[in-house]
Amino acid sequence: MIFAPANGWQELLPGQWVSLRGKVSRPIRRDLTVATIRVTGAPLRVEPAPRTQRVAGGVRARFAAAARSALPPEAAGLLPGLVVGDTSGLPGAVRDDFTAAGLSHLTAVSGANISILIGAVLLLMRALALGPRTSAVLAAVALAAFVILARPSPSVLRAAVMGSIGLLALMTGRRKQAMPALGAAVIVLLALFPALAVDFGFALSVAATAALVLLAPGWTRWLRARGWPRALAEAVAVATAAYVATVPIVAAMSGTLSTVAVAANVAVAPVIAPVTVIGAIGAAGAAVWLPLGGLIVRATGPPLWWLLRVAEWAAGAPGATVAVPAGLAGAAVMAGITAGLLLAIRSRWLRRVLAAAVLGLALVWVPIRVLWPGWPLRDWVLVACDVGQGDAVVLAAGDGAAVVIDAGPEPRLVDGCLDRLGVRTVAAVVLTHLHADHIDGLPGVLRGRRVGAVVLGPMHQPERGFRQVSAQAAASGVAIREARAGQQLRLGALTFRVLGPTLPVPRSPAAGAEMANEQSLVLSVDTIAGRILLTGDVEAEGQRDLLRDRVPVAADILKLPHHGSRTTTEEFLRAVGASLVVVSVGQGNTFGHPNPGILRALQEMGATVARTDRGGDVAVGRSGGGAIAVGRP
Repeated sequence: MIFAPANGWQELLPGQWVSLRGKVSRPIRRDLTVATIRVTGAPLRVEPAPRTQRVAGGVRARFAAAARSALPPEAAGLLPGLVVGDTSGLPGAVRDDFTAAGLSHLTAVSGANISILIGAVLLLMRALALGPRTSAVLAAVALAAFVILARPSPSVLRAAVMGSIGLLALMTGRRKQAMPALGAAVIVLLALFPALAVDFGFALSVAATAALVLLAPGWTRWLRARGWPRALAEAVAVATAAYVATVPIVAAMSGTLSTVAVAANVAVAPVIAPVTVIGAIGAAGAAVWLPLGGLIVRATGPPLWWLLRVAEWAAGAPGATVAVPAGLAGAAVMAGITAGLLLAIRSRWLRRVLAAAVLGLALVWVPIRVLWPGWPLRDWVLVACDVGQGDAVVLAAGDGAAVVIDAGPEPRLVDGCLDRLGVRTVAAVVLTHLHADHIDGLPGVLRGRRVGAVVLGPMHQPERGFRQVSAQAAASGVAIREARAGQQLRLGALTFRVLGPTLPVPRSPAAGAEMANEQSLVLSVDTIAGRILLTGDVEAEGQRDLLRDRVPVAADILKLPHHGSRTTTEEFLRAVGASLVVVSVGQGNTFGHPNPGILRALQEMGATVARTDRGGDVAVGRSGGGAIAVGRP
């Protein structure tokens, strides 16, 4: 597994060979990955991609361009995801809405897309009066082209192999059997790609497909026998079966569940096939002539609007997502609960008891969640965004504006966090230093928002980072300001005191690059929840220098330096004396952050620790006479 900056890597296509220089470390995932490589620059050498992938990459790019030319921004970002699985243009807010609503599977190409594609091709062949074998061959050609275009993700591979087996059955005149086809697909794929055995996406795909084959038909008949219209019965049965089968896996994977997934999937079911078919035709049209593709995809506007609104409404419903145990324990608990409910509903008496219990819970729970939503706090002063192994901290700056301290390693993560907070105006983005895990997300802050300025410290190393930030700020028409120790910065309704860096700025670029963490901007700001100390990645030497210079670092709330690295000194922590410590850190990171010794020291000091790797986005607000931290459910 390779972790690399977007520049120089995001344009790569499948099948390209690259040479690189990076740091090799232990794998961070418990799968068949044997190592993790962290790269800070572009590839040293890149071989040309295979011709098929170059053509496919061109079609994807032209399709995305056609969507942008014909549709509003949100719809333009969504359409390529629905048709070919290209989510690179999907806004962070839309991505989060789809996840909360249980609709994110729609942007991961799977069996539904391939079934729609093969069905459309076979219908066309029937209209042309072609025989079964010829139709199957042409459908197989279309399937192969689609797999190349969509790129071979686990769900695509599973659906493609299963579809191929079905087409083979059509050619040989044998009756297609879904479960044997699914079993054969799983065996073939695991033999070719053993890593799929521990891939969550593959497990979700197989479980959902098995449920559609084994559970959905019977449930459809049960609903039809009770007077439900066929279309509605099928939609509800399919959505419920897929949800029930995947609940344990989703719980193990994320520790959260969507309570609105079935309703949301039923609501959008009628528009998925039209969007997929029209979008595929639009992609083909865009490959021939871009305006033609734009004209075709314009017809997807109304169904895409409906999809986006359903996702928005569902995600905004009280209790749309709930926290559940994660890992193997969570999977076992949810599997047991699901099995118990399925057995219970077979009894008429138990069905009535369950219905009464659910209704009573809804009457109590929904008003509570509406009146006291819990997250973010009504008077939040700070939110540490969950951006993985990086920093992105948002401070409320009055009148709906915010100040952003660092931007994290990826644009979509900080963009999604700001969207969840409703931030459209950013008084300033303060970049404490120029490392990738603090600056690579900057486009996600700048895009679609009014930004007053980008504030940097006195050191402009590493040079690559400074050039990158300067170019991005210039492209957005945002000025760059410099902050130095001793200054006060008035940003929105907040006044920041610049406490550091107090160390001399290194003269040579090499020394500057090595000292980037120590040269982090250190800021303090007073809020209604208390004084906040923001420390970037300042390490032991920088901390000792702050204390030697008697800089007033005491604070009520501390953003722990360098993701909780062991380079933080107990002397510094005691001098700060914070009662609440926020740690921005990536789940399962290979650095061992936060350091257990640092956590023990904070515990001994009586500090409360809030971590983004465990609580997701962490909001800080006032509670009584002090501060309180609440993770996003």
